[in-house]
Amino acid sequence: MMWSRINAGLLAVGLAVGLAASGSAQTGQESTGGEVWVSPTRPIAGGRAPGVKVELLGVNGQQKTYAVIFSSGDEVLSGLIDFAREYKVTSAHFTAIGALSGAELGWYNPERKMYRLNSIASQVEVASMMGDIALYKGNPLIHTHMVVSLPDGTTRAGHVLSAHVSPTLEVMVTVEPNAMRRRFHDELGFTLIDPGAQE
Repeated sequence: MMWSRINAGLLAVGLAVGLAASGSAQTGQESTGGEVWVSPTRPIAGGRAPGVKVELLGVNGQQKTYAVIFSSGDEVLSGLIDFAREYKVTSAHFTAIGALSGAELGWYNPERKMYRLNSIASQVEVASMMGDIALYKGNPLIHTHMVVSLPDGTTRAGHVLSAHVSPTLEVMVTVEPNAMRRRFHDELGFTLIDPGAQE
């Protein structure tokens, strides 16, 4: 299993654009007027996706493609952070489809520099999910958005703050050979990809 070398008691912390672990006890979250707001720099805990399986699908020159398959109960951001660390990913993009038992999606407010949390507490289909992996201060960061379909076929969308898999999520990851890096922008309150940036 992929996580055999990872101590479940350790946290793999990453800062991401609009990404976070769920739970109000985590840092970077506040409630005002019945709304919950989440900081873009809220930490993500690793070790919360024990059912993930990874398969190398192909190699094209220095580019690699992986299938990262999640199981029921796995938390998506945690699993992607652990995958990026385990496979030393410095630049990648991905797409996914599957289903979830619930999710937290965010809408960014540029005045507050925070994400308004929109919770979904029901079984949903992942109609579309896409994102990228880049480095910030030497650590992998995940930036991903998703569109989910509710039982009546209507959809909800936004930045992924947390997502809990049920029964599966199939993530196809293309890893590039050249590192992609992020820089923190004070005026926005989060990191952006900065082409050509060096550590």
